[in-house]
Amino acid sequence: MVQAIIDIEDKTNRVLNIVKAKFGLKDKSQAINIMAEQYEQQILEPQLRPEYTEKLQRIKKQKGIRFKSIRELRKHIENA
Repeated sequence: MVQAIIDIEDKTNRVLNIVKAKFGLKDKSQAINIMAEQYEQQILEPQLRPEYTEKLQRIKKQKGIRFKSIRELRKHIENA
């Protein structure tokens, strides 16, 4: 866990207090974590999410199937 001393505006402080109360959190650190999670889910592009990079790494490790023609590919898809 990382600790940080930050300067926030009064309005931001009020928002953190509201989030803290809404979710029944113990401190503003938890409120910041909730806000960061929601930001990640709603705003960040999928390719910037850590889960997306992990998924890409798993896909890259998979062994591919070579097909000699489109017809062979279509047969494989139909039988799958």
